[in-house]
Amino acid sequence: MKHFRNSLRMYDLTEQQWRILRALMTVKEIEVTELARATFLLGPSLSRILRDLEARQLIERHPDENDLRRARITISAAGLDLIEKVSPHSEEIYAEITRAFGAERMREMQKLLEDLEAVMADIQLPLAAGKGEPSDDREE
Repeated sequence: MKHFRNSLRMYDLTEQQWRILRALMTVKEIEVTELARATFLLGPSLSRILRDLEARQLIERHPDENDLRRARITISAAGLDLIEKVSPHSEEIYAEITRAFGAERMREMQKLLEDLEAVMADIQLPLAAGKGEPSDDREE
């Protein structure tokens, strides 16, 4: 990740901010909890990062028409402009990593990560069940 950090630092971005902007590029708009899931960020961290991105006018927050407690997030024109500036650096890094690791191995790794993500979505982890306490689903 250090290769990406150096590149992102030139644009005053963190890895997490970049992840959010990239995720927003792929959708017209997204609800905050969906964005947290898509970017693997916890709610409190995501809220702080979204505030920062909104203050920099890189994203826009719109109230949900059906539930005013919720917000829908979109990338702004300034956010899209920033992505256009950063993307060539990011793609260059990905290309170098792919050359060094091998394209076939990268595809295999991506497939394995997708498989892992699918499996993890279907399992209930002990601490995910409640408020920080392991679930007690064991047979006595």
